Amino acid sequence: MVAGALAFVLHGHLPYVRSRHPGSLEEDWFFQALTESYLPLIEMLQRSLQQGAQPRLTMSLSPTLLSLLVDPVLQERYEPWLQQRIDLLERSSSDEQVAAADLSQHLERQRRAFRRCGGEVLKHFIQLQRQGVLDLLTCCATHGYLPLLRDPAAAVQGQLRTAVREHERLIGEAPRGIWLPECAYFEGLDQQLTKAGLRYAILDAHGLLHALPRPRYGVYAPICSPGAVAFFGRDSEATLPVWSASDGYPGNPSYREFHRDIGWDLDESELQAAGIPSSRPLGLKLRRVSGGDCPLEAKLPYDPAAAERTAAGHAQSYVQARIQQLTELGSVMDQPPMVVAPFDAELFGHWWFEGPRFLEQVFAQGQAQGLSFTTLRQTLSQQPQLQVCRPSPSSWGQGGYHSYWLSSSNAWVVPDWHRACLAMVEATAAHQSKRNPKRQRLLKQAARELLLAQSSDWSFILRAGTTTELARERIHRHLGRFWRLLDALQQPTHDTADFERWLGALEQEDSLFPTIEPSDWLP
Repeated sequence: MVAGALAFVLHGHLPYVRSRHPGSLEEDWFFQALTESYLPLIEMLQRSLQQGAQPRLTMSLSPTLLSLLVDPVLQERYEPWLQQRIDLLERSSSDEQVAAADLSQHLERQRRAFRRCGGEVLKHFIQLQRQGVLDLLTCCATHGYLPLLRDPAAAVQGQLRTAVREHERLIGEAPRGIWLPECAYFEGLDQQLTKAGLRYAILDAHGLLHALPRPRYGVYAPICSPGAVAFFGRDSEATLPVWSASDGYPGNPSYREFHRDIGWDLDESELQAAGIPSSRPLGLKLRRVSGGDCPLEAKLPYDPAAAERTAAGHAQSYVQARIQQLTELGSVMDQPPMVVAPFDAELFGHWWFEGPRFLEQVFAQGQAQGLSFTTLRQTLSQQPQLQVCRPSPSSWGQGGYHSYWLSSSNAWVVPDWHRACLAMVEATAAHQSKRNPKRQRLLKQAARELLLAQSSDWSFILRAGTTTELARERIHRHLGRFWRLLDALQQPTHDTADFERWLGALEQEDSLFPTIEPSDWLP
């Protein structure tokens, strides 16, 4: 056996994209992630177990993703969504028939898996945790970027406590670890994590390497903060080959091309005849990368068999590199080294279609060659003594700190968050003690809208320049609803029939976090 271990950490997250109307672009995000990443990852782990491997994976499931997974409306809509895409594959061109048949089989396989669990996909994750395969982490309630929410402290407190309560409600046990949104850390956050019952998290490498004092083992062993939280550091050597499209595996010419989609290739009239209102990506991709310089319109047809062979070869290369890395580290460390490789979960399957097969091959080949896999929780149980260091403020975003969320395109929302959270604290202090059912109802929905407005996904989209109008509308929508709810606490308008209808519809649309507690926003 090779000394030390490799820990894969996947971050599962989507913003709250539930819509009252089926067929929305945001709903597509969830269904594509379910079809391409979450169901295939479950299938991969189950098959690995059946074949005698011992896969180990740390994985966060954000509270908003959990809300989508258990939503009965979305569960009901999923199979018609799948069928719509299976039907569209029949319109593929003659040179795409092999790829179309393979993708159709993939969609049918996900449909069968969905039916076997009665649409309750979350049960599979829970079972895999009970089997010791998964270590499930939480995230912040709506993926709020905590360094920009730290004043007032109640904003961070509301994000953390809501997340812990929702995880325990749906998973059946309180989380011990957390994926901090964007791996973003500020000094003093560890104390708030401890108060929420959270004991370990992941940072980018410089969060540990710039810690005080500098960790003796760099990123190859966890540290303990003064607030009694263990922090693990990302290892760039183990992550770059997997996530980089330009320098890593996903850019190989034989892999499936992400940006070429039937939703752009077919005439809009054909899409409308199938019930899709306009051109957009549908998750139906039948072309391969074909080389970095190949223009999108010239991409060659996808060959599934060739892609699978390439994935097996890349897994072999990755396993050998990690064995060499751990061997070299073990020769200069006086304890077994740990290599932490964190990724967004949707890299595997959604962005890099062959990603789940790559992971499956890594687990199988790694075990055969003596490479050990571990989870963050398992590591802490075996390593009771950690060096005490103060982690450095950091994030894994562009630039390594907070500039991506403080650009000219998105910084305007930070003072809006600040004003709203101060108002939430004040309203809760004024009305919480009275325990008036009507006021409690308003406070709870106001807390939901505040959390939804704080989602870092919308700030990310504004900075990336993609669906910016959608992101801006979502921020204004939730803040507008928040202020109307707070106004209703001060005025009798909430007793009118029109307001009651509005509130009832709002509670139906933004129905997540049923056990939310406004008292979480009290100092």
